[in-house]
Amino acid sequence: MGCRKRQRFSLVVAEKSDLFDVLPDDLVISILSKLSSSASCPSDFINVLIVCKRLNSFALQPLVLSKASPKLFAVKAEKWSESAHRFLKSCADAGNVEACYTLGMIRFYCLLNRGSGASLMAKAAISSHAPALYSLAVIQFNGSGGSKNDKDLRTGVALCARAAFLGHVDALRELGHCLQDGYGVRQNITEGRRFLVQANARELMAGLSSTSVSNIGTRSWLTWSPHPIPHPNNRSPTVPGCPLLSDFGCNVPAPVAHIRRTSS
Repeated sequence: MGCRKRQRFSLVVAEKSDLFDVLPDDLVISILSKLSSSASCPSDFINVLIVCKRLNSFALQPLVLSKASPKLFAVKAEKWSESAHRFLKSCADAGNVEACYTLGMIRFYCLLNRGSGASLMAKAAISSHAPALYSLAVIQFNGSGGSKNDKDLRTGVALCARAAFLGHVDALRELGHCLQDGYGVRQNITEGRRFLVQANARELMAGLSSTSVSNIGTRSWLTWSPHPIPHPNNRSPTVPGCPLLSDFGCNVPAPVAHIRRTSS
């Protein structure tokens, strides 16, 4: 009889209350953190925000936002709004490294807020974010946002080397050109060419592993040349890790071509 009474009581409780309300807060936050880190588009997360007040408040907790996937704030330019900007800023304030980098790039290049943008990129770079390190290196090489006297080639090389160490292919290639041309670092042609070959090989392997690559001559990519490889003057600027910028029509420059030093 006692067992039947307990079963009947539990059914009554279930009918009178929402089982979601009895879930522990930390469990709900943990589930939302998993969702934010694995979401494939903004709507995956936005749909949760409009379910109820409790989910809305938990979904905006710093612990959840700090783990948000970059795909959560990949909003097209025509759909960009103040609320989207606020959400991206909230993620950055929560310590989300990708959000710091993305918002920093938008502010620096699109909104021309150089100080705030560089500060956010630096915040991401401190956490060993390779694209942020490389972006800061480009700023140092080009003196972006300032005059030619604001260039700091040695700092640019140091940032580039750190990004290359973390596996950033463009940084590895740029470091190779710096060493080969003696740009911001003591010239070492042999080491520079070695880095350039490594960068080409990594780029080729990445292409082969992702999709089928058509008309790519592997031999031409990896052939050792006895002559210095010229720095490309008109490279197409790429913004790895920040897909919003090209959609916003922002012009992100590639590093300027190096002027080779001549010994007197």
